[in-house]
Formats: sequence, C-alpha cells, structure tokens
Amino acid sequence: MGEPGTKELLSLEELEAASGVRTGRKHVLSILVENKPGVLTRIAGLFARRGFNIDTLVVGPTDEEQLSRITLTVDGAMHPIDQVTKQLHKLVNVLKIRDLEPDEAVAREMALFKISADAGSRGEIMQVVEIFRAKIIDIQRRSLIVEVTGTHDKVEAFERMVRPFGLVEMARTGEIALSRGRGET
Repeated sequence: MGEPGTKELLSLEELEAASGVRTGRKHVLSILVENKPGVLTRIAGLFARRGFNIDTLVVGPTDEEQLSRITLTVDGAMHPIDQVTKQLHKLVNVLKIRDLEPDEAVAREMALFKISADAGSRGEIMQVVEIFRAKIIDIQRRSLIVEVTGTHDKVEAFERMVRPFGLVEMARTGEIALSRGRGET
C-alpha cells in the first residue's frame, strides 16, 4: 500500500480501459440469422444496452435465401464478450454465433479512396496503387478513385500512404470473415 493520500498504481491494461484507449483485443463475430425484418435492430440494440461500441457491421445474404450473415467487430477489452454472445443466443432469429480467431478465419475489407491527383503526382499515386494491388476505378482531371481490398491492416496502410497526396473522401465496408475449414459457420 502507498502512503496516505497517494493512489494505488494502475496496470497498463487498467489505464487503457479507463481512458477508453483500444487495447487491440478485437473480436470478429460471425452471426448467422434468419433473413427477417427487425433482426439487425435487435442485435445492434443488445450491443448498445451492454455498452459495446460496434466498430464495423456488415450484413449480407448467404448461400441460402432465408439466411443472412452479420459480421461485426467490437473491441472486447472493455467488457467480456461472453456475456453478449449468451444474450445473442437467446434472440429468436439468431441461429449461430462464432467469435472468429484471427488464425482460424479469413477476413477482408474493401475501401474506396478519392485522392487528389494532379499531373505531377499521378505517377507516384499509380505506383502506390500497384504496390498494394489496388485498382483505379475512376479517373478525373484532378482526382482518382481507387478500390483497395484486403486485410484491415492493408487498408489502413494504404490510407497512410495516400493521405499526403490529399485524401478527398473515403468509404470503407468493414470486415467480412469466414472461418477456415469445411462446414463451419
């Protein structure tokens, strides 16, 4: 114990949690649901009531017309993720939930970047695009729109590289993910 009037020292994890700084403990949840109105609202509401901030949220059809897959990412450092997954299982339209481990899943994100590109910088931007295996999908006199697909880290790295040229606008999908192997959610 410290001297009277001094506070106990906090660990790095406690300090990061108290300050709201991300700790990197990201969870990617793959949720298989019935394709019915209101399902997404109930799921998002459950996370909000538990105090989770949803970082990314992607919803799309599956190979079965009556089912949809919701892929969402959350920072699980602030709250235990187990609590919210147990509550999700209780929702009527939720069929399967999987907290995907990075080494057990393939995850990708897509982003569009509108970049200022005058005649002097266009060549250099095109080199960056080639290095990242991105695609130029629109060319105008003063700008380019580039599509980048890959891991979250790849999209972040591309953003850092093109920002100095003048990032006009950006749109990102959020991650989609599937577990590796056969017959799993």
